[in-house]
Amino acid sequence: MHASKPTAWPLLWVPTGYFTMALGYVMLTSVTAIMFKNLGMDNGKAAEYSSLLILAYTIKPLFAPFVEMYRTKKFFVLCAQTMLGLGFIGIALVMALPNYMTILMALFWAMSFVGATQDIASDGVYVTSLDSRAQSLYCGIQSLSWNVGPIVAAGGMVYLSGWLHVHMFHHDAAVFGPDWIESWRIIFFLVGGLTVLMALWHARFMPDGARADNTPASVRAVGHFLADSFVTLFQKRGVWRMIAFAFLFRLSIGFLEKIGPFFMVDPAAKGGLGLSNEKLGVIYGTYGLAAVLLGSLLGGWYVAKKGLKPTLFVLCCAVNIPNVTFLIMAIYLPTNLYLITAGVMIEKFFYGFGAVGFMIYLMQQLAPGKYTTTHYAFGTGIMGLCGLVTGAVSGHLQVSMGYVSYFIFVMVATIPSFIATWFAPFHIDEAASDEPKGVQAVPA
Repeated sequence: MHASKPTAWPLLWVPTGYFTMALGYVMLTSVTAIMFKNLGMDNGKAAEYSSLLILAYTIKPLFAPFVEMYRTKKFFVLCAQTMLGLGFIGIALVMALPNYMTILMALFWAMSFVGATQDIASDGVYVTSLDSRAQSLYCGIQSLSWNVGPIVAAGGMVYLSGWLHVHMFHHDAAVFGPDWIESWRIIFFLVGGLTVLMALWHARFMPDGARADNTPASVRAVGHFLADSFVTLFQKRGVWRMIAFAFLFRLSIGFLEKIGPFFMVDPAAKGGLGLSNEKLGVIYGTYGLAAVLLGSLLGGWYVAKKGLKPTLFVLCCAVNIPNVTFLIMAIYLPTNLYLITAGVMIEKFFYGFGAVGFMIYLMQQLAPGKYTTTHYAFGTGIMGLCGLVTGAVSGHLQVSMGYVSYFIFVMVATIPSFIATWFAPFHIDEAASDEPKGVQAVPA
């Protein structure tokens, strides 16, 4: 790989780069679901429409080589961030039009591919501008900065949308419909402006990034690269069981991800808890995220101490069994905010604790080989496909079943996760998998 000389201290661009990545991703794939719900969509359409925006992030390994072929990685970062910022501003403007939903979805769809391109290019700048020692040094900052994005998007922006709706525009927070347009327009103006500011900041401080030595030089070479990476992936022993594991491990989480927030804001007459956007933003964007981070740290420590193979089933239990908290809340419909927050934190803590095993398994068992990074990206793409499929159908299932029956269904959906975990193959020794792998042309 050709060296790339950073033009600035990494603390000037690593935190802001990964924060901007997360802000765009969470706004497009998660916050949109709450917005659709506020605008009066039923749970089926709201979950389906927001889940479809995950597709671009799922298939990004297929177009990642093209980012390597042209100009610099910084060029793609700046273009993507500028387009995203202007896109969010465009969303705010379009929402003022009559019959805006068709244009809105077309813009969101295009922006999801721009956001996926930003992820590819930003990861590429990080990997190629910092040596191995610096990558390790800033890894914690990178992860922490990414997690600030959900705090701002799923926490701050959702909270602010509710505050504006009630206190500035004087509407009833419990009534969903067109009255919510005004507050969400302000949210998208703010997110768009912030994203453009990040692009201007990175134009000054972000390094160009280097090109990998095995970068495809033509479209034909890209095709050969992708074809060979697919062939070598499916030549791996036990690959179908690995793929089943990658799809099924988070199956119940996929069914819960969109419906959990809907359950929080739906009124008691529909079987929900009747929370406002303000309370939802605080619970999910602050306490819930803090629980995920703490669980992830403890889960990583647990795997490092015990090893992945003897702990994988325990980690699967941690991811899936605490989902029962939503079933309990759906049955008893608590009104005490502390109890509701505790229920969410329990589910999020154990999700963070157990999900570590999934990522480590992909790194240690599915990824190693000729195309380490590409195969890891395929694994995370399968994870994204699970989220897309489950999210797209989850709302329709919940509408037809009701919340109590649906959360029972979510618990039943944990069974395939346990089966896939039990039969997940281990071919590579964990100690051997700690050896450094070469950087591939396609960043994860």
